[in-house]
Amino acid sequence: MTGIFFFIFIALSLGVTYVAARRTRSVEHFYTAGGSVTGLQNGLALAGDYMSAASFLGIAGLVSLSGFDGLIYSIGFLVGWPVVMFLIAEPLRNLGRYTFADVVAFRLRQAPVRVAASIGSLAVVSFYLIAQMVGAGNLIRLLFGFQYEYAVAIVGIVMLGYVLFGGMMATTWVQIIKAVLLLSGAFLLAVMALSRFHFSPLALFSAASEQYGAAVLAPGRLVSNPFDAMSLGLALMLGTAGLPHILMRFYTVKDAKTARLSVSYATAFIGFFYLLTFILGFGAMVLVGQPAIRAIDAGGNMAAPLLAKAVGGDAFLGFISAVAFATILAVVAGLTLAGAATLSHDLWVNVVRHGVSSDREELKVARAATVVLGLLAIVLGIIFKGQNVAYMVGLAFAIAASANFPALVLSMFWRKFTTRGAQMSMLVGTASSLILIYFSPTIQLDVLKNPTAWFPLRNPGLVSIPLSFAVGMVVALLWPEPEADARFAEVEQRIHATGSLRP
Repeated sequence: MTGIFFFIFIALSLGVTYVAARRTRSVEHFYTAGGSVTGLQNGLALAGDYMSAASFLGIAGLVSLSGFDGLIYSIGFLVGWPVVMFLIAEPLRNLGRYTFADVVAFRLRQAPVRVAASIGSLAVVSFYLIAQMVGAGNLIRLLFGFQYEYAVAIVGIVMLGYVLFGGMMATTWVQIIKAVLLLSGAFLLAVMALSRFHFSPLALFSAASEQYGAAVLAPGRLVSNPFDAMSLGLALMLGTAGLPHILMRFYTVKDAKTARLSVSYATAFIGFFYLLTFILGFGAMVLVGQPAIRAIDAGGNMAAPLLAKAVGGDAFLGFISAVAFATILAVVAGLTLAGAATLSHDLWVNVVRHGVSSDREELKVARAATVVLGLLAIVLGIIFKGQNVAYMVGLAFAIAASANFPALVLSMFWRKFTTRGAQMSMLVGTASSLILIYFSPTIQLDVLKNPTAWFPLRNPGLVSIPLSFAVGMVVALLWPEPEADARFAEVEQRIHATGSLRP
């Protein structure tokens, strides 16, 4: 019974891929589904892209093991969306074509900006892929008894099929299906868990307090250092507006108004979902128990599937696990597509070929890049076995907020921003966040098992984000660029346009 739901979803997804493959004949269809996605469809797809394994498996796991502190991830992931809605969505749609680097490079020199943007984007995609693949490996190991490494490889291969043949059209519909399944599955699981407590969240929290002490309802168990809390919150809030696979979705709609509408839908769906994750985490804490959760996975990532088994038996476990599997596949597909666009559109076409390349050539390079990224996802998933997926995504958000967000904002809204400023902002943001992550307790204590860590914060955002802004502004002021200044008027005109614009 457990495997039936898996095979139903995979069959449905492959059917979607087959239909999409027949329509994916150009680069524009491969990257952006030809701009034919509606506001509601894109809102669901955005929610599907955003509600990743970190959301469903990771946050529920953190709450089940740490209590109230797990809520910081739910809030942090959600509050980034107003930034996207009011600051990013419309200008991005009006200024870009396929990737966020199109926007940063709009009035600047192409090659230096795109190389720097590609480095940051690929770093974000890599860290985000780690979280998804770790969640996938644990999930399939729990259900079918496969070795973790084989499970990770299976997910990578299935995902490659979606992206290679169906492109953005297939990815969009897989994400829409996944979003509907995830919202309905999480709601049903929360209702069934609350039914054990007379549908009273207060009774659930009281039971958790009685079983594990009042500390589970207070902050400080997961993030005790206030600077750690500030750093994590800043990274989660600003990182959303720097995620390549999220920003890429705004090119799938016909105009800026539809882009803003799709963010409104996405925010509503995501907000509802994150309310449910808190119930799922505490439900697993009480009904499954922390020892049982840790016995399956040290990071707590299997808390939600174990809760499903506790309240609904093997059949419900199969359904929820299929939903989680759909979640992972859809997000990995979106990430891989964003990474492929970076390698093919930003690096190959605009740097190597200097903007002179046929659609057919670009499509071939994009598909080759997809294979490379799929193999990278499998390798990274195996290396980082045992890490909590929400925690790993928090690091990806820190890199996105440091590498991509400052340059994106400054290029759109500051007249004096220059090519050299953008280049240094993105390179310093990427390098500083990666270096600080390496010297943080995350790598030094948890992965390398060293006794101490040189950098005290677990998330580098509090240092790397302001540093990226400061470097970009100082360099731009020291080395002005009259050509970039002169083209700012065109940027302003496009940002405030209401129709459909393409560079």
